[in-house]
Amino acid sequence: MDGPLFELTDATVRYAPGVAPSLNGVGFAVAPGECVALVGPNGAGKTTALRALLGLVRLERGAALVQGRPVASWTRDALAREVGVVVQREEPVFPITVEAAVAMGRYPHLGRWRLFARADRDAVDRAMALADVAALRERWVGTLSGGEWQRVRVARALAQEPHALVLDEPTASLDLRHEMELFELIATLVRERRLAAIVVSHHLNLAARFADRLVLLHQGRVVATGAPEGVLETGRLQGVFGWPVALQRLPDGTVQLYPERRAATPGDRR
Repeated sequence: MDGPLFELTDATVRYAPGVAPSLNGVGFAVAPGECVALVGPNGAGKTTALRALLGLVRLERGAALVQGRPVASWTRDALAREVGVVVQREEPVFPITVEAAVAMGRYPHLGRWRLFARADRDAVDRAMALADVAALRERWVGTLSGGEWQRVRVARALAQEPHALVLDEPTASLDLRHEMELFELIATLVRERRLAAIVVSHHLNLAARFADRLVLLHQGRVVATGAPEGVLETGRLQGVFGWPVALQRLPDGTVQLYPERRAATPGDRR
């Protein structure tokens, strides 16, 4: 398609009358073949921005578009065929195997009458292999670790075979290997299948290594947006996060940061 797959324009969200807005005039767009990471401190508005894009919160002002159409004009099944979503928190609500949980990603394609077909089974198998959960196929989801359950949820989104992925803290509970594998998988899907991906992450270094653009949010506003090396500026980050940081550049040119220790005071104990 031409133009952005997602677009948020001048979006303002206020969860209750008289309180400060959780989003205040936020705008950004994500095109096919692009990964954009929303970063910022707790309460910055990252998850609210995702919810606004998915039509899950009412906009006080502004617009949320998917493929150039207002998100409110999409049916939930039609939107689910286009966008795979991994939310920040989700607990299994009934006993189900891993394979059955991943297969739920095919439901938007089945409609009212179509039965589960070979193409659907193949999509489930591919998704489980991509998310490294094929060996867990027969396990009950209630027996999984937090990281295993997270990967199953990613597999369910991939089974939808969407044109876009929206992931809110997808590396929560994942170990080092699976963090890297997940971000490398997202980067591969974006590059080879021209998916549009939006990732909320507190892992600034992972976001800087794999995202094409960062959107840095603070107190419901966009502080900076652009290539990681332009957004990750020492003074800006210290102002947003309220903590001293230092930056270094990897051999591949990627900017990485690490938090510094605050200056010791005479009363500090070691």
